[in-house]
Order: sequence, then structure tokens, then C-alpha cells
Amino acid sequence: MISGFEDITTATILLILVAGFAAGWIDAVVGGGGLLQLPVLLMIPGITPVQALATNKMGSIFGTSTSAITYYRRVKPDLRTALPMAAVALVGSVCGAVVAASLPGSVFKPIIVAALVAVLAFTAFKPNIGETTALRHSGRTHYVVAACIGGVIGFYDGLIGPGTGSFLVIALVSLMGYAFLEASAKAKIVNLATNAGALMFFLPHGSLLWGVGLVLGAANMAGGYLGARTAVKQGNKFIRIVFLAVVTVLIVKLGVDVWNENGAGAWWAANIAR
Repeated sequence: MISGFEDITTATILLILVAGFAAGWIDAVVGGGGLLQLPVLLMIPGITPVQALATNKMGSIFGTSTSAITYYRRVKPDLRTALPMAAVALVGSVCGAVVAASLPGSVFKPIIVAALVAVLAFTAFKPNIGETTALRHSGRTHYVVAACIGGVIGFYDGLIGPGTGSFLVIALVSLMGYAFLEASAKAKIVNLATNAGALMFFLPHGSLLWGVGLVLGAANMAGGYLGARTAVKQGNKFIRIVFLAVVTVLIVKLGVDVWNENGAGAWWAANIAR
């Protein structure tokens, strides 16, 4: 049995493995794998939302570690930018998790949906963006912008989470001038730090389901390795297509959440759709 859940079924374990593998692949290419993992984890009998979030982070950290190493070996991203950015992101992630403990993420979801729509439109109508690296800043400004991106998106990951990798990729492409492939490589290093920051908050609270997390982590590692190799092989155009697809799904998912949390879904069901 896994982490004391005696009534967990073999089918659920298999679903966790499949979701973890697919999420690792998506995360390695553009981010957003949590959209698959979290709903599956919430299917485990007796699991709480906090346990699901913590266990999701544990699984993800295995995948992001694997994909970060794979990208580093094949793309050689500039660590002088990635590592300081990751350090700031880790601090931001811890701060976001602390705020999340007292402030519901639903407060921010409408803003996130609007931001994702803007990101989707920006990327769709600029087909040449991210094809090549043409840095927009130099010297100290370059590192300040990188640190700001890391801090803001790290805070978001600790606070809400979905789409963190996608936000990192588009920020590195649009605000800093990296190509999609190099942006994905750096994003994995930063995303590893944000996952670690969230885990630092969750671990003392005893929210982590170690057995489930290890199973999820193994699947994430396999998916992350394959995803990183696929992205390196296929290049910038492939990453851009996957990015647009994942952002579209994120918009739909968070949009439905906002709809339901504001009571609009229940009102529609009661008054219109019957």
C-alpha cells in the first residue's frame, strides 16, 4: 500500500504513473504538467488538498531535476544568469507558499487568466519570436531583469502554481530575448528551485505523502528525460507549438475554476442549462 491509504486501487496507481510521466514530459518542454498531476492525486481516497499540493511538488522536483540536467548537458545554458535567477525564485516561492496559507489562490486566478490570454495572443501573433537568441539587455540590467522574473514567478509558483514553467519560458523569451530552447533550459533550473522552495514550506507541516511522491517522482523523471531530449531534438518551432497548446489548456482550466468559484457555473446550471 502507499502511504497508509489501504483502499487505494491498482488502477489509481497506474493512473498516477501515467499522469506523472506525461506531466514530466510537458514540464520538460514548456511547463504546465501540474494540470495533469494534481487532479489525479486528488482522486486518492482521503487525501487533502494540501497533501496533494505537497506531493505534487515532490514528484515535480524529480522531473525538473532530470530535465534540468539533460538540458544542461545538451544545451549548455548560461548558469551566470540561471543560478542567481533560481536563488531569487526559491525565496519568492517560499514567500508565496506562506501567503497561500492565509490567502486563497482564487483571489488571483482572474488576473492569471487575463495574463495567460495576453501571453497566448502575443506568442500567436508573433510567429518569429523565440526562433533565435537576441538578448534585450546587457551587463547589470540583464541580471536585474532575470532576478525580477525569478522573484515574481517564484512567488506565483508558491502561491498558486499552475503554468509556472510556461510563464518562465515566455518571460525569458519576450523580456530577455532568449530563443525557446534556451529559455526552456533555463526555466527548468529556475523551476527546480521554485519546487524546492515550496517543499521547504510543506515539509515541516507533515503534508507530504512519501510513498505516492516517490512513485510520482519516478514517472516524472522518465517523462522529464524524454521531454528534454525531444525538445532539444525538435528545436524552437516544436517548443513554440507545444507552448501555445499548453497555455490554451491553462486558460480553459483556470477559466473554468474562476467560473465555478464565483458561483456562475452553479447559477447557469440552475437557471439556464436545465
